[in-house]
Amino acid sequence: MSEISSEILTRASNGDIAAFEQVYKKFSSFVYNISLKGTHNSHDAEEVTQDTFMKIYHKLKTFRFCSSFKTWVYRIAVNTAINYYHVSMRKESERVDFETVVLTHGDEGKELDDIIKQEDAAQVDSLLKALKPAHRICLVLREIEGLSYQEIADILKIPVNTVRSRLKRARKALMAGREAIKNEL
Repeated sequence: MSEISSEILTRASNGDIAAFEQVYKKFSSFVYNISLKGTHNSHDAEEVTQDTFMKIYHKLKTFRFCSSFKTWVYRIAVNTAINYYHVSMRKESERVDFETVVLTHGDEGKELDDIIKQEDAAQVDSLLKALKPAHRICLVLREIEGLSYQEIADILKIPVNTVRSRLKRARKALMAGREAIKNEL
């Protein structure tokens, strides 16, 4: 994804709605994908995306063109997803997870291959959810989004060595979780 012109950003920061629409169109799928990886739920990802763009709209005047706009947007999206995750984890003990109910009771008419793929995706999701948020976000940014260690460090505002250690711990925890699942079978 290429950067957006500084002229469009300046116009958007001065309240030009058409310019902000260009920013939204350019970055909405990017922000949604980050949000989806952080929340593991399409409805939550839509909310995080909306919150992220509200923050971008209100904070656009503070963008100083010192870093890339993409990195700035990424940082806002990641932080919004992490904050949303923390709030939803507090609420999770009070509600029934609708998607889990659908997945466990809606399989009767599906082909065996679909069920296996769905279970694999569910296992990956549950393994990711079991990670600490700081470890999970580093893993998602590196392995799924393909960002470099330096890009992750810039986005999260942490040292590169912290990124490396979090990734190492995340991978170790994933492997331990995967082994536990294998042993259950």
